[in-house]
Amino acid sequence: MSPKEDLAADRTMLAAERTLSGWIRTGLAAAGVAIGLHAVFGPFQPTWVPKAAATAFLVAAQVIFIGAWLQHSRSRRRLTNEVARLQARVRIAALVLLLSVGNIAIGAVLWFI
Repeated sequence: MSPKEDLAADRTMLAAERTLSGWIRTGLAAAGVAIGLHAVFGPFQPTWVPKAAATAFLVAAQVIFIGAWLQHSRSRRRLTNEVARLQARVRIAALVLLLSVGNIAIGAVLWFI
């Protein structure tokens, strides 16, 4: 690869990381909506209705987290970087795992409240 192609590949990888962080923010926003729905509509009867609505947003957040990680992993496999310092794959996987565990814990708490 020429130096210009190397730099283009680096920019593409950095763009993939920015995309990953954007999807993570979207997943966190969906989890926030779930908590907000439960907080606002908690006293609603029957109680399973706001819990089900919140759970739908938590499931969406989980799908976003896993999908973002899978897509980022595919991008990393296709491209090589020469200069850019990317986040370690283990760090990204650990982040997605922690967010997933937290998301599941939020769902459990919402159903047990």
